[in-house]
Amino acid sequence: MKLLEGKTVIITGAARGIGKAIALKLAEYGANIAFTDLEYNDAAKEVEQELEKFGIKAKGYASDASNFEETQQVVDKIQKEFGSIDVLVNNAGITQDTLLMRMSEQQWDAVIKINLKSVFNFTKAAQKYMLKQKSGSIINLSSVVGVAGNAGQANYSASKAGIIGFTKSVAKEVGSRNIRCNAIAPGFIITEMTAKLSEDVRKEWEQKIPLRRGGTPEDVANTALFLASELSSYVSGQVINVCGAMQT
Repeated sequence: MKLLEGKTVIITGAARGIGKAIALKLAEYGANIAFTDLEYNDAAKEVEQELEKFGIKAKGYASDASNFEETQQVVDKIQKEFGSIDVLVNNAGITQDTLLMRMSEQQWDAVIKINLKSVFNFTKAAQKYMLKQKSGSIINLSSVVGVAGNAGQANYSASKAGIIGFTKSVAKEVGSRNIRCNAIAPGFIITEMTAKLSEDVRKEWEQKIPLRRGGTPEDVANTALFLASELSSYVSGQVINVCGAMQT
C-alpha cells in the first residue's frame, strides 16, 4: 500500500517550484492532489496533467491565498469534490527583498499578507474538516531566515518567523484531535527564483553551506512526504530545517 493512498492533499502555490515538487512527490505515493495558484493558467494545467499520470485525482484551482473569503470558498469546494481533506501544505509565498531603510509600506504589507495571512486563511478553512474527521496533517513552509533572520529580508523573515509561531500554537490547539502541525524551513534551494542569481552569488552561497551545494525542490518534497504520512505520526509542533547544515 502506498503511504498516502486514498488521502486528499491541498497544496497552495503549486504551479511551479517547491510547491510543484511537493505535489508530484505526494502524488507518486498515492495522494489525490488539489492545488491552488493565483491563476489557473497553462502552467497549472500542465501540473494537473503531470499529476494525473500517477493514476490519482488531481485538480487545480485559481485562488488568492491571501483573501480570506476566497480561501473559505475554495476549501469548501475541494472538500465537496474530493470528499476529505487529510493534508494541507501551506506553500504560497513571495519575496520583495530590500534593506529596511528602503522598504516601502507596500512591500512590507504584500509579503506579510501573502506569506503569513495565507497560512491563517487556509489552516482555518481546512481545520474545520480535520476536526470533524479527527485526523490531519498541516505542513507550513517557513524558511531558515525565519529562524535566523537575514539582512535585506526583514519582511520575508518576519513572515516566516510568524509561520513558526503559528505552527507551534496550532499544534498545541489541535493535537488532542489527532491533528499534527509542523513547519519546514528550507535553506538555499535551487528554484526559478534563485536560478536568476549570478553564478558568483550562487557559488558564494554554496560555500556557506556545509554540504557545499544548494538544495533541490525534491529535497523539500521528501521532507513533506515524511510529515504528510504516518511515518511522522508522533511528530508535531516541530520545525525541520532542510538546509544542508547551513542553519544548525
